[in-house]
This record gives sequence, C-alpha cells and structure tokens, in this order.
Amino acid sequence: MTRSKKTWTTSADITARVRRLWRDGTLPRRYLSDEGFEPISLPITGPTADEIGDDTTRVRAWIDELQQASTTSRGRQKYALEYRQVGGRYIGRNQIPARAVVAAWDEAWTLLGVHNDVTVLTSLVAESRHERIREWIVSKPLTALQSAGQWPQVEAAYEWLERNRHSRRYLREIDVPGVDTKFVESHRAVLAELLGVPAAASKFTAALGLAAKPRSVRMRFNPGFMGMPGAVTEASLRVDELAGMRVCPDTAVIVENEITYLTMPVPRNGVVIFGGGYTAAHAHALSWLRDAATYYWGDIDTHGFAIVHRLRSSVPQARTFLMDAETFHAHRQRWGTEPKQSKAALDLLQSDEASLFNDLVTGRFGEQLRLEQERIDWAWAQARFPWRP
Repeated sequence: MTRSKKTWTTSADITARVRRLWRDGTLPRRYLSDEGFEPISLPITGPTADEIGDDTTRVRAWIDELQQASTTSRGRQKYALEYRQVGGRYIGRNQIPARAVVAAWDEAWTLLGVHNDVTVLTSLVAESRHERIREWIVSKPLTALQSAGQWPQVEAAYEWLERNRHSRRYLREIDVPGVDTKFVESHRAVLAELLGVPAAASKFTAALGLAAKPRSVRMRFNPGFMGMPGAVTEASLRVDELAGMRVCPDTAVIVENEITYLTMPVPRNGVVIFGGGYTAAHAHALSWLRDAATYYWGDIDTHGFAIVHRLRSSVPQARTFLMDAETFHAHRQRWGTEPKQSKAALDLLQSDEASLFNDLVTGRFGEQLRLEQERIDWAWAQARFPWRP
C-alpha cells in the first residue's frame, strides 16, 4: 500500500512550469534582449523508497513517461533528466528522476512548441523602423504577437498618429493603406502604449491633440430667445460655439430625464437644458450659467448628488429642487434601488442635501434606495418649481 500522499511529477507538470515563464513574458523578453540562456532546473517529486517497493510497475511506467517525453519523435531534446538514488525495501537501490533541466533556447521552444512564435517575434523586432516600437515589442512580446498578422498596419498607424500629434485633425482623416478608424479603434490599446497616451477613447484623441466629436447642449427656450426665429423653441448647439455666444438668461433649469425636460415649462427669459450628468461635466465651458439663477433636478440617489457636487464646482450658485427629504418620503411607494452607489466625498452639498445623501449611503431607510426623477408625481412637482413660467 502506498503511504505517500504526494503526487508524482509528470511531463505535463514540467511543461506547465516552463510555460508560465513564456506566458508572463520572461522567456521571450530575455531571448529578444539577446540575453544568454539561463538553464531552467525544475525539481521532480517522485516515489519514496517504500512506494518503489510497493508498486514497481507503476514506478517504471512513471520513469518511462518522463524519459519518453524528454525528446520529440524526431529526437530533438526538450529537457534532460538528472537522477538520484533511492533505496527500496524489496529491490535494493534505484535511480529515479530528481530534476528536469531545460538547458538551451531550442530546448525551451521545442518543449513549448513555440518555434513559429519566436520566429515571428524576431522578425517583428528586426523589421521595425522605429526604436520605440522595437523596445515595446521586447517589453510586451505576447501582446505584440496577438497583432503580428497586422503589424505593418499597426506600425503605419503609429507613424501617422505620431506625425499628426496636435494637428487638430479628425481621426477619420487617416490616409494609410489598410488602416481606417475601425482599425485604430480595434488596436487602440497597443497604439496607446506605443504613443504613450491613455487608451480610453476620449482621452486617446485628446492626448494626441486630435479633434474629438463636438459636445453639444440641447435646450428649450421661449420664442425669440437669442434672436431665434419665432417658430424655433428648441435647439442643439455645440458647446464650443454656445460658449462664445451672447446668452443672458435670467434662469437656467438643468433636467436629467428627457421626458421631464420636454414637459418642463420654460422660465420667462430662461432656458431648460437636457442632460444633467452630461451638462454638469461641461458646465465650466458655459460661463453664462454663472450669471443666471441655475437650478438642477435629478434623481434622488447617490449619483444624482454627485452630479450636483460636480455642477457646483463650475456653477457655485446652482440650487437643487425636488431632491429633498420631503419629496423622497412622500413617494415611498415609488422607491427603487440604485445598482451601484457612489461613496465619493461631496463637500459642495448643502446641509440638507448632505443629510439625505448620508441617509442613502448608510441605508438608513433601506439598502441602496433611490427615487428616480420620472417617478415623482407631476402635480407634486409643479407645485414646487422654484420659478414661474
């Protein structure tokens, strides 16, 4: 009966240990850096002396498997075995494998079956026209390997983007054979690393100084506002253009929900703006908001109050309405749950807002509660608008 609970090392275990050095990039990085091969010596767990005596047939089969797997069918070596002597109760002293040693690059590539991948990586480094790219391939070989089939286009896209830094051109203007905006998008993570910029779509183009899709603001107003034709009561305008226009509303109401935005009465000599979170993010560009009585109405949840905080960083006089404890508790039957709460420090909230925010975060009245804007009774809302049409 076998007394040891240890599992004997197999050839698959040896391969897996070496493959980890490939997958973490250690082996290809060293090879591409022209470092000398450092032998990989792996200990082998085998049978004890008692186990050899208990089941010699199993032991012989285990040794045969390790030996046969150490070379290919054509005789190419994958690893060499080093042996140790073990004494058995019934069969005297025996030599069993103690270590597997991979002693050369070719042995490692043969063991892992990656000769083709190594050839591809070597070619990528040798054929690259840029030192920056060669260095990156050496540092991120497996990532480079994933794009190897399209590497000429990746390098060409890199060259165009590098050449057009800070040009304010649109990415759509790229004129490289085999490369278009879809190609750049699908390889953006690699290109971002090569160019040293963030990989997120909006940050990628901004960091390169390329033109981004214009931001726009959608708003409603009374006839004749801003010199608009009498029949026009709504417009969607580019933020950069609107920022430069002479806009002098007495009141600006920012509303998060689209149907509420369309339903909201327009203040006299004022505007109703759609998109609380979006507009709050770009309120700093609309300097005229700071000269208007600005109101914000969003969901009563943690993210709604985070938007208020963000809005006040640009429009400090902004006030909320219908985002209070009275409204929240009056609509108890319409409460929902917020999938993921914001736990940010919101030091620009007023005391009553901060108190309600804290109630939501701490779950004082229930876990992750929220009251969405469109669930608030319209008659209740109308009676509490802080302005009159």
